Amino acid sequence: MAPHWHKPCLLIHHVNDVLSRLMARSLPTENTKTTTVLWLTGLSGAGKTTLADQVARDLRAAGQACFVLDGDNVRKGLSQDLGFSDADRTENIRRVAEVAKLMRDAGLTVIVALISPFRAERDAARTSIGNDHFIEIYLDTPLAVAEQRDVKGLYKKARSGELKNFTGIDSPYEPPLAPALTIHTETETPQQSAARVMQVLNVKGNR
Repeated sequence: MAPHWHKPCLLIHHVNDVLSRLMARSLPTENTKTTTVLWLTGLSGAGKTTLADQVARDLRAAGQACFVLDGDNVRKGLSQDLGFSDADRTENIRRVAEVAKLMRDAGLTVIVALISPFRAERDAARTSIGNDHFIEIYLDTPLAVAEQRDVKGLYKKARSGELKNFTGIDSPYEPPLAPALTIHTETETPQQSAARVMQVLNVKGNR
């Protein structure tokens, strides 16, 4: 039986309100020495949100404050004015990187789940956040598997021409050249993949 990687329904977070609450907590500044931004990248349907949520549960169980910035939720709030042109994708990732940096500065480990298809955009996010605090994780999922998981029918719309500039169909995805970790979600469960992410964090000194 294939591992269960269905995307769960998530509560839409309003980032500005969240940031206000985080700053009000006045978390110790020493937390920022070890907190990290986990940047999960891969095709739509690769399992980024599922993995991000599992890692967040594991971190909280270990007493680590964290927050998930999910691509779908960001598009409904912070980046609701953006489309899917190359320029808009670049701006979306710039915004997410800036928010992730602010959250990390507030003392949280941040888990970004974003297609982020182009290397240059991910490199810019790394520069903005800081190389020492940025961990790139590639969810290497075959296109056919990602399409099978597509409960929203986005790939079908892209193949029919109804949805333009869709990554993997009529817009390219550039895999990371040297990710900190590569996840194969078609052969691992979310729990197994999350355990591997936690190992990387432990080596990084996040906990």
